[in-house]
Amino acid sequence: MAVGSDALLGALVENPSEAAIMLDVDGTLAPIVARPELARVPDETRAELRRLVARYALVACISGRTGADARRIVGVEGPVYVGVHGLELAPEAERWRGPLREFAESVDWPVEDKGLAVVFHYRGATDEEAALEMLRGVANRATALGLQAQFGRKVLEVRPPVAADKGTAVRVLLEQRQLRRALYAGDDTTDLDAFRGLDGLDVSVRIAVASAEGPPELREAADIVVESPAELVELLRRL
Repeated sequence: MAVGSDALLGALVENPSEAAIMLDVDGTLAPIVARPELARVPDETRAELRRLVARYALVACISGRTGADARRIVGVEGPVYVGVHGLELAPEAERWRGPLREFAESVDWPVEDKGLAVVFHYRGATDEEAALEMLRGVANRATALGLQAQFGRKVLEVRPPVAADKGTAVRVLLEQRQLRRALYAGDDTTDLDAFRGLDGLDVSVRIAVASAEGPPELREAADIVVESPAELVELLRRL
């Protein structure tokens, strides 16, 4: 954990009624598992989230899952749940549900259909390198059709060409509540967008939950680095 983290966190702790705690779910609150439907937020993490909800102006879970699925996985009432990397806050994304479904059906690979995005997982494939190479071709085809394709931790996600991401979600949530102090924790490429969403605040704390699979840029952009969801829980206890 970075030197000076106490000072960073202290600026939030001293006035929680004017601060937000915003968190990714998979790989951040819930350890990564072989299949996404098996993910679970540990009981001790849930207990910390309940405590934070009672203490801070805003606790939000901003996930690549749908908001409903994120709520199910987290299992805590009180946080604001925003799904599909912020696309659920973008009405203009709705018209892309049909084209995304058609694209998914054209790919000979198991797909996770989130409605506003489709996801191709290759974790656990017999030959992950071969699977990745095939999905690079899928990404190129999606881009040629005007869709957005982005790789993350053993996944390819295809989304609408809409100017919405975790960063826009962060800004919307903070502006709605007129909050100028916030923390965000995440573990993957899309969390870099959320980090940028904190730009310009009076107090901003960016936490990377680092892993061998995660993007090195996340660690470089973070104010504090933890090495696992379990270590993140220890940090949350200090808030």
